[in-house]
Amino acid sequence: MKNIKRLSAKMACLLLSLLLSMAATAESITSPNGLLKLNFSLSSKGEPSYELSYKNKVVIKPSKLGLELKNEQGLMNGFALTDAKTSTFDETWTPVWGEVKQIRNHYKELAVTLNQQAQSRDIVIRFRLFDEGLGFRYEFPAQKNLNYFVIKEEHTQFAMNGDHTAFWIPGDYDTQEYDYTESKLTEIRGLMKGAITENASQSQFSPTGVQTALMMKSADGLYINLHEAALVDYSCMNLNLDDKNLIFESWLTPDAKGDKGYMQTPCQSPWRTVLVSDDARDILASKLTLNLNEPCKLEDTSWIKPVKYIGVWWEMITGKSSWAYTDDLLSVKLGETDYTKTKPNGRHGANNANVKRYIDFAAEHGFDQVLVEGWNQGWEDWFGHSKDYVFDFVTPYPDFNVKMLQGYANNKGVRLMMHHETSSSVRNYERHMDKAYQFMVDNGYNAVKSGYVGDILPRGEHHYGQWMNNHYLYAIKKAADYKIVVNAHEAVRPTGLCRTYPNMIGNESARGTEYEAFGGSKPFHTTLLPFTRLIGGPMDYTPGIFDTKLTFLGDGKHSFVHTTLAKQLALYVTMYSPLQMAADLPESYERHLDAFRFIKDVAVDWDDSKYLEAEPGDYITVARKAKGSSSWFVGGITDENPRTATVKLDFLDADKQYVATLYADGKDADYDTNPTSYQIKKGLVNAKTKISTQLARSGGFALSLIEATAADKKEMKKWK
Repeated sequence: MKNIKRLSAKMACLLLSLLLSMAATAESITSPNGLLKLNFSLSSKGEPSYELSYKNKVVIKPSKLGLELKNEQGLMNGFALTDAKTSTFDETWTPVWGEVKQIRNHYKELAVTLNQQAQSRDIVIRFRLFDEGLGFRYEFPAQKNLNYFVIKEEHTQFAMNGDHTAFWIPGDYDTQEYDYTESKLTEIRGLMKGAITENASQSQFSPTGVQTALMMKSADGLYINLHEAALVDYSCMNLNLDDKNLIFESWLTPDAKGDKGYMQTPCQSPWRTVLVSDDARDILASKLTLNLNEPCKLEDTSWIKPVKYIGVWWEMITGKSSWAYTDDLLSVKLGETDYTKTKPNGRHGANNANVKRYIDFAAEHGFDQVLVEGWNQGWEDWFGHSKDYVFDFVTPYPDFNVKMLQGYANNKGVRLMMHHETSSSVRNYERHMDKAYQFMVDNGYNAVKSGYVGDILPRGEHHYGQWMNNHYLYAIKKAADYKIVVNAHEAVRPTGLCRTYPNMIGNESARGTEYEAFGGSKPFHTTLLPFTRLIGGPMDYTPGIFDTKLTFLGDGKHSFVHTTLAKQLALYVTMYSPLQMAADLPESYERHLDAFRFIKDVAVDWDDSKYLEAEPGDYITVARKAKGSSSWFVGGITDENPRTATVKLDFLDADKQYVATLYADGKDADYDTNPTSYQIKKGLVNAKTKISTQLARSGGFALSLIEATAADKKEMKKWK
């Protein structure tokens, strides 16, 4: 009996000790509104993990954290919790440009310090829990036993609680220019082969991987988005899926040697983010990604202005003209070109007369800038001889007079926008960058569209690896020294760094409008981009194509834009960007000047944005208030299914009347058979008005709401 009592006492002590141990290695916080809860714990093996719930629903099941290192013990287990600090942060900050005038940055934080006892190494895992989601990162303090290290792989997990519906693109290391696929998580593996482009190399993909931002919807109605924020001095993250256990795990973009990152303490990873809500509109309205980035580091931002522009571009995309000055390749020698001895091809778009035509159009219709691609020498060699060709960024073709054209534009209140195609010869671009930017300043340019088409030189590097990510940021910082704003194409998808460096005014980094000329995009494509690509920052999507059925490729094939004309108008509101292009040819707009009026009127900077209705892959309706104005603009789009949208104007000032101009699909509109059918309706409205309109297949509507004058109130009828 005594032995039994002693055994029971020992068991009780052991159980108490175990419970105390578990309590010492488990921490939790809730979001400011109390709807989200984060739990952190260490396993008996010292493995860190976390889990996340929303309104008592599981979002992320227990998921492991850690990093595998090259040639040394990893940072994955053997940890003891040595410190846990909680805090609350609440501020309101003003962006240089954006969807709203002010942004609230409100979160609760848990920072756990872990000591890997056998190696005597410390790491900090910092969690920030906002009302709309979670951000967390690894931090590596300066210390004796962790100085330089190489990441073999990061093993951050996101364990899903079900076979969610996902909207995904393959985990490519070099491009995001894919149409999205909608499927269950368990279907991704089977559909992956069909989703990968024909010319892709298997070496540019993570196995069974998808890219972020990844949008999902659970069977019980939760919208979940996985991404990253503040990608600095680190490789871009893809997500590999264990489809048997429904666990995503981070997979970093490798370098030419297969390594995933070179680190020196003190340093840190980007934030890993989880957005979650039972209302899809909350995902679109979230500013979590921006809030996880550092405040603006530029002392003077007065020179950074949102831009509405047109350009010598779409005519090359459709094959009407060329980037190159000549097709006489035999007389063009790398590095010693004499264009006085070559024969012009007669199709060069960046010629003086054509550029002046665009400048005249921009001045007449109130556009800020004119982009000109193909202005500098070397395009025919790059296209025709060698993909290793390097541009010099300061030498124009004989038919492009830089100073004359800038003077002509300046006299009309317009500026030219620079174009730098780097041909992905990155070291060459860095060597010439100061000279190129100074050339811009000397000739009146203040904005550049940069391109990174082709395989990265030096060979073996990828567009989304640590080395290239450092280059993109270097280019942004260097441009700021010259007061130049940057719109980078083919670069890594953004992660909110535009808060820190707001001269990063736009990116491409997704399947843009040019693909409508290359064979089209799925009708639901632009209903997904705000849930995916735009989570990290604005996109230079280049909307506004009116000539939707007369797009010709250079080889004589026909293509068409997979939207109605009205949907093209709506994209100026639903696809947020402080950099918006009217991408079609001037003559296309001149045929539809009544519809073109909306592109002229719509703002590019906003005081407020309201997401009125949204469902990823189906539809989006957004209302935005123009910066420093009482005017509002509304855009609504749909996928391949027609629908009726009803907009309540209760966001308007209650004591004011507005002139509403609705640009809607015509009754017989269809993106395939009759895309340019549209109708325009005007009338007086107020905050009590409801406007209903029918959207065609892949259709849309655009609505301007301008405060009514006394004359408007007297002459115009009320909306019916």
